[in-house]
Amino acid sequence: MADHLEASVTLPSDPASVAAARSYVVGTLAEWGLPAEAEVSETVRLIVSELATNAVQHTFGQSPTFTVDLALDRDERLRLGVTDSHPRFPKRLLGRRPAGQRPGHGDHPLADGGVRRQAEGAPDT
Repeated sequence: MADHLEASVTLPSDPASVAAARSYVVGTLAEWGLPAEAEVSETVRLIVSELATNAVQHTFGQSPTFTVDLALDRDERLRLGVTDSHPRFPKRLLGRRPAGQRPGHGDHPLADGGVRRQAEGAPDT
């Protein structure tokens, strides 16, 4: 394997793009030697699905696109990022979910430090 592999795709902030993001990530991991049916591929697919959905649903039309970035280092550490151009950090909802809001799979693994500000000023999840 190469010392460092990177891949990126930018998609429109549209619900149909969530499936495209999942397919892109699983396909890229397969090209890098990780079969789509591997448990870690399924986990990454779920995380991408959740983050891409958040990027589409919670930017309220203020981000026309979102970008999915992947990086795999020689020590087999995978970094995954989903970035939108909304000008503010996401707000954490505390307490109960509003009436009628369906629960997702959740992004609790990202709860601590999962969002950081990029140099350009947009939040990066």
